[in-house]
Amino acid sequence: MTSAAPAAPLDVADELLALLRDTTTEPRPDPQLEALCLAVTADLPVLLWGEPGIGKTAALTHLAEALDLPLTTVIASVHEPSDFSGLPVVGDDPAEQGVPMAPPDWAVRLVRAGRGLLFLDELSTAPPAVQAALLRLVLERRVGALRLPPGVRIVAAANPRASAADGWELSPPLANRFVHLQWIHDHEVVVRGLGGTWPRATLPRLDPAELPGAVAFARRAVCGLLAARPTLVHRLPDNEARRGGAWPSPRSWETTLRLIAFATASGSSRDVLSALVRGAVGDGPGLELLASLDRLDLPDAEDVLADPEGALLPERGDLRQAVLDAVVAAVRARPEKARWDAAWAVLARALRTGAPDLVVVPATTLASLRREDWDVPESVERLADVVSLSRRADEAAARAAVPAKVSR
Repeated sequence: MTSAAPAAPLDVADELLALLRDTTTEPRPDPQLEALCLAVTADLPVLLWGEPGIGKTAALTHLAEALDLPLTTVIASVHEPSDFSGLPVVGDDPAEQGVPMAPPDWAVRLVRAGRGLLFLDELSTAPPAVQAALLRLVLERRVGALRLPPGVRIVAAANPRASAADGWELSPPLANRFVHLQWIHDHEVVVRGLGGTWPRATLPRLDPAELPGAVAFARRAVCGLLAARPTLVHRLPDNEARRGGAWPSPRSWETTLRLIAFATASGSSRDVLSALVRGAVGDGPGLELLASLDRLDLPDAEDVLADPEGALLPERGDLRQAVLDAVVAAVRARPEKARWDAAWAVLARALRTGAPDLVVVPATTLASLRREDWDVPESVERLADVVSLSRRADEAAARAAVPAKVSR
Protein backbone atom coordinates (compact mmCIF):
# COMPACT_ATOMS: atom_id res chain seq x y z
CA MET A 1 0.00 0.00 0.00
CA THR A 2 1.53 3.29 -1.11
CA SER A 3 1.39 6.38 1.09
CA ALA A 4 -0.16 9.60 -0.15
CA ALA A 5 2.23 11.98 -1.84
CA PRO A 6 3.22 14.93 0.37
CA ALA A 7 1.40 18.13 -0.42
CA ALA A 8 3.31 20.72 -2.36
CA PRO A 9 4.64 23.56 -0.15
CA LEU A 10 2.56 26.21 -1.92
CA ASP A 11 -0.59 24.10 -1.57
CA VAL A 12 -0.12 24.06 2.20
CA ALA A 13 0.55 27.79 2.14
CA ASP A 14 -2.65 28.36 0.15
CA GLU A 15 -4.58 26.31 2.71
CA LEU A 16 -3.22 28.49 5.51
CA LEU A 17 -4.08 31.64 3.58
CA ALA A 18 -7.61 30.37 3.07
CA LEU A 19 -7.99 29.83 6.81
CA LEU A 20 -6.75 33.36 7.48
CA ARG A 21 -9.29 34.76 5.01
CA ASP A 22 -12.12 32.78 6.56
CA THR A 23 -14.00 35.42 8.55
CA THR A 24 -17.59 36.04 9.55
CA THR A 25 -19.74 39.09 10.29
CA GLU A 26 -22.00 40.18 13.11
CA PRO A 27 -24.65 42.88 13.58
CA ARG A 28 -22.80 45.65 15.41
CA PRO A 29 -23.60 49.38 15.69
CA ASP A 30 -21.15 51.26 13.48
CA PRO A 31 -22.32 54.80 12.59
CA GLN A 32 -19.75 55.37 9.84
CA LEU A 33 -20.60 52.07 8.14
CA GLU A 34 -24.33 52.82 8.51
CA ALA A 35 -23.79 56.26 6.97
CA LEU A 36 -21.94 54.68 4.04
CA CYS A 37 -24.72 52.13 3.49
CA LEU A 38 -27.43 54.79 3.60
CA ALA A 39 -25.64 57.01 1.08
CA VAL A 40 -25.13 54.01 -1.20
CA THR A 41 -28.84 53.19 -0.87
CA ALA A 42 -29.67 56.78 -1.83
CA ASP A 43 -27.54 56.31 -4.98
CA LEU A 44 -25.18 59.14 -4.07
CA PRO A 45 -21.43 59.13 -4.81
CA VAL A 46 -19.49 58.76 -1.55
CA LEU A 47 -15.88 59.72 -0.85
CA LEU A 48 -14.16 58.10 2.13
CA TRP A 49 -11.34 60.17 3.62
CA GLY A 50 -8.81 58.44 5.83
CA GLU A 51 -5.14 57.79 6.47
CA PRO A 52 -3.43 54.95 4.58
CA GLY A 53 -4.05 51.51 6.04
CA ILE A 54 -7.15 52.61 7.96
CA GLY A 55 -9.37 49.99 6.30
CA LYS A 56 -11.19 51.92 3.56
CA THR A 57 -10.60 49.28 0.90
CA ALA A 58 -11.49 46.46 3.30
CA ALA A 59 -14.74 48.24 4.19
CA LEU A 60 -15.68 48.47 0.53
CA THR A 61 -14.89 44.78 0.02
CA HIS A 62 -17.13 43.82 2.96
CA LEU A 63 -19.85 46.18 1.69
CA ALA A 64 -19.85 44.63 -1.77
CA GLU A 65 -20.02 41.11 -0.31
CA ALA A 66 -22.84 42.03 2.08
CA LEU A 67 -24.87 43.68 -0.68
CA ASP A 68 -24.08 40.89 -3.15
CA LEU A 69 -22.67 43.39 -5.64
CA PRO A 70 -19.68 42.68 -7.89
CA LEU A 71 -16.84 45.01 -6.90
CA THR A 72 -14.93 46.83 -9.63
CA THR A 73 -11.85 48.70 -8.40
CA VAL A 74 -10.30 51.43 -10.52
CA ILE A 75 -7.12 53.15 -9.30
CA ALA A 76 -7.78 56.66 -10.54
CA SER A 77 -4.17 57.84 -10.34
CA VAL A 78 -2.82 55.22 -12.80
CA HIS A 79 -5.35 56.00 -15.54
CA GLU A 80 -5.33 58.55 -18.32
CA PRO A 81 -8.19 61.05 -18.80
CA SER A 82 -9.27 59.12 -21.89
CA ASP A 83 -9.89 56.05 -19.71
CA PHE A 84 -12.87 57.91 -18.21
CA SER A 85 -13.92 60.20 -21.05
CA GLY A 86 -13.60 57.43 -23.65
CA LEU A 87 -11.15 56.53 -26.40
CA PRO A 88 -11.92 57.95 -29.87
CA VAL A 89 -12.62 55.23 -32.45
CA VAL A 90 -12.72 56.21 -36.10
CA GLY A 91 -15.58 54.57 -37.99
CA ASP A 92 -16.19 54.03 -41.69
CA ASP A 93 -17.18 57.62 -42.41
CA PRO A 94 -16.36 60.06 -39.59
CA ALA A 95 -17.94 62.94 -41.52
CA GLU A 96 -21.29 61.14 -41.46
CA GLN A 97 -21.17 59.06 -38.27
CA GLY A 98 -18.81 61.14 -36.15
CA VAL A 99 -16.11 59.69 -33.92
CA PRO A 100 -17.58 57.61 -31.07
CA MET A 101 -15.84 57.47 -27.68
CA ALA A 102 -15.22 53.83 -26.77
CA PRO A 103 -15.52 53.00 -23.05
CA PRO A 104 -12.88 50.96 -21.16
CA ASP A 105 -13.41 47.27 -20.45
CA TRP A 106 -14.36 47.74 -16.77
CA ALA A 107 -17.26 50.00 -17.77
CA VAL A 108 -18.46 47.45 -20.33
CA ARG A 109 -18.39 44.71 -17.67
CA LEU A 110 -20.48 46.84 -15.30
CA VAL A 111 -23.07 47.50 -18.00
CA ARG A 112 -23.28 43.81 -18.87
CA ALA A 113 -23.74 42.88 -15.22
CA GLY A 114 -26.40 45.58 -14.80
CA ARG A 115 -25.30 46.17 -11.22
CA GLY A 116 -22.16 46.56 -9.17
CA LEU A 117 -20.07 48.69 -6.84
CA LEU A 118 -17.56 50.91 -8.65
CA PHE A 119 -14.69 51.76 -6.32
CA LEU A 120 -12.52 54.69 -7.41
CA ASP A 121 -9.44 54.36 -5.21
CA GLU A 122 -6.59 56.83 -4.57
CA LEU A 123 -8.66 59.75 -5.83
CA SER A 124 -6.46 62.38 -4.18
CA THR A 125 -3.42 61.20 -6.17
CA ALA A 126 -5.20 61.64 -9.52
CA PRO A 127 -3.84 64.68 -11.42
CA PRO A 128 -6.19 67.55 -12.34
CA ALA A 129 -6.71 66.31 -15.91
CA VAL A 130 -7.95 62.93 -14.63
CA GLN A 131 -10.15 64.63 -12.02
CA ALA A 132 -11.74 66.70 -14.80
CA ALA A 133 -12.47 63.52 -16.77
CA LEU A 134 -14.08 61.97 -13.69
CA LEU A 135 -16.67 64.75 -13.45
CA ARG A 136 -18.97 63.23 -16.02
CA LEU A 137 -18.57 59.74 -14.60
CA VAL A 138 -19.49 60.80 -11.06
CA LEU A 139 -22.36 63.13 -11.93
CA GLU A 140 -23.85 61.77 -15.17
CA ARG A 141 -22.61 58.18 -14.78
CA ARG A 142 -21.24 58.22 -18.32
CA VAL A 143 -17.99 56.70 -19.53
CA GLY A 144 -17.43 57.71 -23.10
CA ALA A 145 -20.64 56.97 -24.99
CA LEU A 146 -21.73 54.42 -22.38
CA ARG A 147 -24.13 55.13 -19.51
CA LEU A 148 -23.78 53.05 -16.36
CA PRO A 149 -27.03 51.32 -15.33
CA PRO A 150 -28.97 52.43 -12.23
CA GLY A 151 -27.84 49.32 -10.38
CA VAL A 152 -24.25 50.60 -10.21
CA ARG A 153 -23.20 52.55 -7.12
CA ILE A 154 -20.08 54.73 -6.93
CA VAL A 155 -17.77 54.97 -3.91
CA ALA A 156 -14.33 56.59 -3.88
CA ALA A 157 -11.52 56.74 -1.35
CA ALA A 158 -8.77 59.28 -0.79
CA ASN A 159 -5.93 60.02 1.58
CA PRO A 160 -5.39 63.53 2.94
CA ARG A 161 -2.89 65.42 0.83
CA ALA A 162 -0.25 65.32 3.56
CA SER A 163 -0.25 61.51 3.58
CA ALA A 164 -0.94 60.85 -0.11
CA ALA A 165 1.82 59.92 -2.53
CA ASP A 166 2.17 62.97 -4.81
CA GLY A 167 -1.21 64.09 -3.58
CA TRP A 168 -3.39 66.77 -5.13
CA GLU A 169 -6.24 68.73 -3.65
CA LEU A 170 -9.55 67.71 -5.19
CA SER A 171 -10.93 70.22 -7.64
CA PRO A 172 -14.01 72.06 -6.30
CA PRO A 173 -16.33 70.79 -9.08
CA LEU A 174 -15.39 67.15 -8.37
CA ALA A 175 -15.45 67.54 -4.58
CA ASN A 176 -18.93 69.07 -4.68
CA ARG A 177 -20.31 65.94 -6.33
CA PHE A 178 -19.49 63.66 -3.37
CA VAL A 179 -20.77 62.97 0.12
CA HIS A 180 -17.56 63.19 2.15
CA LEU A 181 -17.25 60.73 5.05
CA GLN A 182 -14.32 60.74 7.45
CA TRP A 183 -13.17 57.14 7.91
CA ILE A 184 -11.52 56.41 11.25
CA HIS A 185 -10.73 53.16 12.98
CA ASP A 186 -12.51 51.83 16.03
CA HIS A 187 -10.00 49.72 17.93
CA GLU A 188 -12.69 47.34 19.21
CA VAL A 189 -13.91 46.75 15.65
CA VAL A 190 -10.33 46.14 14.50
CA VAL A 191 -9.60 43.71 17.34
CA ARG A 192 -12.78 41.70 16.72
CA GLY A 193 -12.19 41.82 12.99
CA LEU A 194 -8.64 40.48 13.31
CA GLY A 195 -10.16 37.81 15.52
CA GLY A 196 -12.37 36.80 12.60
CA THR A 197 -15.59 38.79 13.10
CA TRP A 198 -16.27 42.07 11.30
CA PRO A 199 -19.34 44.34 11.48
CA ARG A 200 -22.06 43.44 9.01
CA ALA A 201 -22.91 46.01 6.35
CA THR A 202 -26.66 46.11 5.74
CA LEU A 203 -28.86 48.37 3.69
CA PRO A 204 -31.27 50.48 5.72
CA ARG A 205 -34.87 49.31 5.78
CA LEU A 206 -37.16 51.97 4.40
CA ASP A 207 -40.69 52.08 5.82
CA PRO A 208 -43.11 52.49 2.87
CA ALA A 209 -45.60 54.26 5.13
CA GLU A 210 -42.99 56.89 6.02
CA LEU A 211 -41.93 57.84 2.48
CA PRO A 212 -44.32 60.79 1.82
CA GLY A 213 -43.75 62.22 5.28
CA ALA A 214 -39.98 61.79 4.96
CA VAL A 215 -39.91 63.76 1.70
CA ALA A 216 -42.10 66.52 3.16
CA PHE A 217 -39.92 66.71 6.28
CA ALA A 218 -36.69 66.89 4.26
CA ARG A 219 -38.02 69.65 2.00
CA ARG A 220 -39.34 71.64 4.94
CA ALA A 221 -36.02 71.34 6.76
CA VAL A 222 -33.76 72.38 3.88
CA CYS A 223 -36.04 75.06 2.45
CA GLY A 224 -36.75 76.49 5.90
CA LEU A 225 -33.05 76.92 6.65
CA LEU A 226 -32.15 78.39 3.27
CA ALA A 227 -35.10 80.81 3.40
CA ALA A 228 -33.80 82.11 6.73
CA ARG A 229 -30.11 81.94 5.74
CA PRO A 230 -29.89 82.76 2.00
CA THR A 231 -26.11 83.16 2.13
CA LEU A 232 -25.83 79.41 2.74
CA VAL A 233 -27.28 78.51 -0.66
CA HIS A 234 -23.84 78.78 -2.28
CA ARG A 235 -20.63 79.39 -0.38
CA LEU A 236 -17.37 78.42 -2.08
CA PRO A 237 -14.61 78.27 0.56
CA ASP A 238 -11.63 80.63 0.21
CA ASN A 239 -9.16 77.99 1.35
CA GLU A 240 -7.95 75.58 -1.34
CA ALA A 241 -7.95 72.58 0.99
CA ARG A 242 -11.54 73.24 2.12
CA ARG A 243 -12.65 73.58 -1.50
CA GLY A 244 -11.62 69.96 -1.91
CA GLY A 245 -14.09 68.88 0.77
CA ALA A 246 -17.79 69.40 1.50
CA TRP A 247 -19.26 72.87 0.95
CA PRO A 248 -22.75 74.24 0.29
CA SER A 249 -24.12 74.68 -3.21
CA PRO A 250 -27.52 74.07 -4.82
CA ARG A 251 -26.19 70.65 -5.88
CA SER A 252 -25.01 69.65 -2.39
CA TRP A 253 -28.24 70.95 -0.80
CA GLU A 254 -30.18 68.70 -3.18
CA THR A 255 -27.95 65.86 -1.99
CA THR A 256 -28.65 66.83 1.62
CA LEU A 257 -32.40 66.82 1.02
CA ARG A 258 -32.19 63.28 -0.35
CA LEU A 259 -30.08 62.13 2.59
CA ILE A 260 -32.53 63.56 5.15
CA ALA A 261 -35.44 61.87 3.39
CA PHE A 262 -33.68 58.49 3.36
CA ALA A 263 -32.49 58.84 6.96
CA THR A 264 -35.99 59.78 8.11
CA ALA A 265 -37.68 56.94 6.23
CA SER A 266 -35.22 54.42 7.64
CA GLY A 267 -35.18 55.74 11.20
CA SER A 268 -31.41 56.33 11.17
CA SER A 269 -29.68 57.60 14.29
CA ARG A 270 -28.68 61.20 14.90
CA ASP A 271 -24.98 60.29 14.56
CA VAL A 272 -25.55 58.82 11.11
CA LEU A 273 -27.58 61.81 9.94
CA SER A 274 -24.98 64.21 11.33
CA ALA A 275 -22.14 62.52 9.45
CA LEU A 276 -24.10 62.56 6.19
CA VAL A 277 -25.35 66.15 6.38
CA ARG A 278 -21.93 67.53 7.33
CA GLY A 279 -20.39 65.37 4.63
CA ALA A 280 -22.63 66.98 2.02
CA VAL A 281 -22.54 70.70 2.87
CA GLY A 282 -19.70 71.02 5.40
CA ASP A 283 -19.52 71.29 9.17
CA GLY A 284 -20.83 74.85 9.63
CA PRO A 285 -23.93 74.71 7.41
CA GLY A 286 -24.49 71.09 8.43
CA LEU A 287 -24.59 71.92 12.13
CA GLU A 288 -26.99 74.81 11.44
CA LEU A 289 -29.29 72.43 9.60
CA LEU A 290 -29.12 69.87 12.40
CA ALA A 291 -30.07 72.57 14.91
CA SER A 292 -33.03 73.56 12.74
CA LEU A 293 -34.08 69.90 12.54
CA ASP A 294 -34.21 69.86 16.34
CA ARG A 295 -36.56 72.82 16.26
CA LEU A 296 -38.75 71.14 13.65
CA ASP A 297 -39.20 68.21 16.03
CA LEU A 298 -40.33 70.45 18.89
CA PRO A 299 -44.01 70.29 19.86
CA ASP A 300 -46.16 73.23 18.80
CA ALA A 301 -46.73 75.74 21.60
CA GLU A 302 -50.49 75.72 21.01
CA ASP A 303 -50.58 71.94 21.32
CA VAL A 304 -48.71 72.17 24.63
CA LEU A 305 -51.13 74.79 25.94
CA ALA A 306 -54.09 72.65 24.89
CA ASP A 307 -52.78 69.66 26.90
CA PRO A 308 -50.34 70.87 29.59
CA GLU A 309 -50.15 67.51 31.37
CA GLY A 310 -50.02 65.25 28.34
CA ALA A 311 -47.82 67.19 25.91
CA LEU A 312 -44.32 65.79 25.35
CA LEU A 313 -41.52 67.99 26.69
CA PRO A 314 -38.02 67.40 25.28
CA GLU A 315 -35.40 65.87 27.56
CA ARG A 316 -32.50 67.99 26.26
CA GLY A 317 -32.19 71.20 28.24
CA ASP A 318 -31.77 73.58 25.29
CA LEU A 319 -34.78 72.10 23.47
CA ARG A 320 -36.93 72.14 26.62
CA GLN A 321 -35.99 75.79 27.17
CA ALA A 322 -37.05 76.58 23.59
CA VAL A 323 -40.46 74.94 24.14
CA LEU A 324 -41.08 76.83 27.41
CA ASP A 325 -40.08 80.12 25.80
CA ALA A 326 -42.41 79.40 22.88
CA VAL A 327 -45.32 78.66 25.27
CA VAL A 328 -44.83 81.98 27.07
CA ALA A 329 -44.51 83.79 23.73
CA ALA A 330 -47.80 82.25 22.59
CA VAL A 331 -49.55 83.54 25.72
CA ARG A 332 -48.02 86.99 25.18
CA ALA A 333 -49.35 86.99 21.60
CA ARG A 334 -52.89 86.07 22.75
CA PRO A 335 -53.26 86.70 26.49
CA GLU A 336 -56.24 84.91 27.96
CA LYS A 337 -56.85 83.66 31.50
CA ALA A 338 -57.22 80.01 30.47
CA ARG A 339 -54.05 80.14 28.36
CA TRP A 340 -52.16 81.87 31.19
CA ASP A 341 -53.23 79.16 33.64
CA ALA A 342 -52.27 76.42 31.16
CA ALA A 343 -48.80 77.96 30.75
CA TRP A 344 -48.30 77.87 34.53
CA ALA A 345 -49.28 74.20 34.50
CA VAL A 346 -46.67 73.55 31.80
CA LEU A 347 -43.97 75.31 33.82
CA ALA A 348 -44.94 73.38 36.97
CA ARG A 349 -44.67 70.11 35.05
CA ALA A 350 -41.29 71.16 33.62
CA LEU A 351 -40.13 71.86 37.17
CA ARG A 352 -41.15 68.37 38.28
CA THR A 353 -39.48 66.58 35.40
CA GLY A 354 -36.36 68.62 34.63
CA ALA A 355 -33.75 71.11 35.77
CA PRO A 356 -35.32 73.89 37.90
CA ASP A 357 -33.22 76.68 36.37
CA LEU A 358 -34.93 76.20 32.99
CA VAL A 359 -38.23 77.60 34.31
CA VAL A 360 -36.86 80.76 35.96
CA VAL A 361 -36.90 83.10 32.97
CA PRO A 362 -40.19 81.79 31.48
CA ALA A 363 -41.87 82.02 34.90
CA THR A 364 -40.68 85.58 35.43
CA THR A 365 -41.91 86.61 31.99
CA LEU A 366 -45.22 84.82 32.42
CA ALA A 367 -45.81 86.53 35.78
CA SER A 368 -45.43 89.93 34.12
CA LEU A 369 -48.33 89.09 31.76
CA ARG A 370 -50.89 88.79 34.58
CA ARG A 371 -53.99 90.99 34.40
CA GLU A 372 -55.48 92.50 37.57
CA ASP A 373 -58.64 90.38 37.47
CA TRP A 374 -56.75 87.09 36.98
CA ASP A 375 -56.47 84.88 40.06
CA VAL A 376 -53.09 83.32 40.69
CA PRO A 377 -53.22 79.52 40.14
CA GLU A 378 -51.95 77.11 42.79
CA SER A 379 -49.11 75.97 40.55
CA VAL A 380 -47.45 79.39 40.91
CA GLU A 381 -46.71 78.69 44.56
CA ARG A 382 -44.51 75.73 43.64
CA LEU A 383 -42.58 77.94 41.19
CA ALA A 384 -42.24 80.95 43.49
CA ASP A 385 -39.48 79.38 45.56
CA VAL A 386 -37.42 78.53 42.49
CA VAL A 387 -37.69 82.04 41.04
CA SER A 388 -36.94 83.64 44.41
CA LEU A 389 -33.92 81.40 44.98
CA SER A 390 -32.59 82.23 41.52
CA ARG A 391 -32.93 85.94 42.13
CA ARG A 392 -31.14 85.69 45.49
CA ALA A 393 -28.33 83.76 43.83
CA ASP A 394 -28.00 86.43 41.12
CA GLU A 395 -27.93 89.19 43.71
CA ALA A 396 -25.29 87.36 45.75
CA ALA A 397 -23.15 86.88 42.63
CA ALA A 398 -23.47 90.59 41.81
CA ARG A 399 -22.43 91.58 45.33
CA ALA A 400 -19.44 89.24 45.18
CA ALA A 401 -18.34 90.74 41.88
CA VAL A 402 -18.19 94.32 43.23
CA PRO A 403 -15.32 93.78 45.74
CA ALA A 404 -13.43 91.83 43.09
CA LYS A 405 -13.58 94.78 40.71
CA VAL A 406 -12.54 97.20 43.47
CA SER A 407 -9.55 95.07 44.48
CA ARG A 408 -8.30 95.13 40.91
